[in-house]
Amino acid sequence: MPKSKYDAIYKDLKLKIEAGDFPRGELLPSENSLIPVYGCSRNTLRRAIARLVTDGYVQTIQGKGVRNIFIPVEQTSYTIGDIETFKESSLRNQKNGSTRVLRFVELTADERVAGRTGFPVGSELYYIQRVHSLDGKPLILNHNYFLKSAAPGLTPEIAEQSIYEYLENTLHMTIVNSKRVITVEKITEIDEKYLELNVNDYNCLAVITSHTYNSDGVMFEFTQSRHRPDYFRFQDNALRRGNR
Repeated sequence: MPKSKYDAIYKDLKLKIEAGDFPRGELLPSENSLIPVYGCSRNTLRRAIARLVTDGYVQTIQGKGVRNIFIPVEQTSYTIGDIETFKESSLRNQKNGSTRVLRFVELTADERVAGRTGFPVGSELYYIQRVHSLDGKPLILNHNYFLKSAAPGLTPEIAEQSIYEYLENTLHMTIVNSKRVITVEKITEIDEKYLELNVNDYNCLAVITSHTYNSDGVMFEFTQSRHRPDYFRFQDNALRRGNR
């Protein structure tokens, strides 16, 4: 089954739930109603619904249907379990997101860069430094390293929009998984400058370090995202897997 089909249905239903098109606590339209809307098979629709269940958006009730259990959060939040772009999270949070590129350079990984990123020494890379803002307030400082051979043609203009849209829609890359580590680190002068932080108020921030892989098993991206502590909120829906 093509992932794009059920993934598109999942994303559309997710956006409608977040927008309040389906009232919380009430049932979504029946399968028989949704199948002609999306022009899909019952199995494809159920696969999209199953992902919404996993993400904590809906609950299946035997003999009744699928109930909306989504609870919006007031503070801007990011997801742990999904690979979500800043542009996508801005839309989900119903905020006006913007990105400013501070640096865009091409480099060859030396031992220092290789040790920091995990790319082999000698790898040809793009290094991009960006500030992400919501409603005009800078919230995230990103240090991105992309493997040039996996992202040919990348430009500062693309980086100001959505790099993942370029990779997926133009280069037809399939992004599979991202290994992440969340830490708390001291604020640097660069953080203080671009995130408009006062070290007298905050002396640390939240840092998300990611190694991201495509369907060929290639690590094409290393990113360190540095988040303002007063706007940092990650959410997930935890499932008990049982004894293994």
